[in-house]
Amino acid sequence: MALTNSQYEAIMREYEDKQTRNRHLVEERTAEVYQNVPGYRELSEAIAATSVSHGKKLLEGDEHALEDLKKSIRDLSNMKEQLLISAGYSLNYLEPVYDCPDCKDTGYIEGTKCHCFKQAVIDLLYEQSGIRSMLEKENFDVLTYDYYQGEDLERFKNSVHACRNFIKTFNSDYQNLFFYGTVGTGKSFLSGCIAKELIESGHSVIYFSSAGLFETLSRNMFDYKNKDDILSFHEDLYGCDLLIIDDLGTEYTSNVTVSVFFSLLNQRHLGKKSTIISTNLSLEDLRNRYSDRIFSRITNHYTICKFTGPDIRMLKKRLQNRK
Repeated sequence: MALTNSQYEAIMREYEDKQTRNRHLVEERTAEVYQNVPGYRELSEAIAATSVSHGKKLLEGDEHALEDLKKSIRDLSNMKEQLLISAGYSLNYLEPVYDCPDCKDTGYIEGTKCHCFKQAVIDLLYEQSGIRSMLEKENFDVLTYDYYQGEDLERFKNSVHACRNFIKTFNSDYQNLFFYGTVGTGKSFLSGCIAKELIESGHSVIYFSSAGLFETLSRNMFDYKNKDDILSFHEDLYGCDLLIIDDLGTEYTSNVTVSVFFSLLNQRHLGKKSTIISTNLSLEDLRNRYSDRIFSRITNHYTICKFTGPDIRMLKKRLQNRK
């Protein structure tokens, strides 16, 4: 699981919050029992005092001190249990509380990430990717070839094959994908399919519409007050396992933002971090709109997939209206 420092720290803060919340819960329960169960506090204090006195005896060489201590604590503990039961409380009412008993809310079991930690990673990655709701509808489970025919169908099948290979070899081969073609032909859909598979396997995925990405990059260029937030954003943007940029060409661009965009693509390439870009632009339009450096970076380091065919979104809408 590849997490940035900020992502890891966010998860560990959640564990700290769980520990604090559950510790306070036990403290509140203890105060409640002390107030409502006569004699319970005194027995707790007696256990502490007995432990101290027998500890001194043990240090003084009393060979029977340890066994006497165990018996005294056992007797006092049994008395406490009887008081709890008589007052209507369960025996485990004052025991430590954990959201995850397996790792005791630490996230680790003997140095290995607990199953709850892995789930926390997936939940965080979904949240930070910004596409949780989209992926509920756009995933390989609902993939269909019914809307394509002829050459359009062959192109879509080739693109699906490229996507599945991208996922299969993601951990071993550095790859990028560039989807281009007409509106509504499955580019964003396949990006979503890949995102879901990788997130579910614990990889960090960040999704941006092109307009949203360029707006954020531009805003951060002139924001001098929130340096920590900007550094965290850039760390995630440059360091996530997969960055998806959807609908390239719909954003407002300037020479400055184009330069920043190239820097982003270049740094991710140098760091071997995969990127998927989708656009309705043709390759010629891409070259004319952006710098030659960006065009060269994409055409030389991305697998190019062309999409053609009917606008599936409009086709589905028409079919629904007929019902």
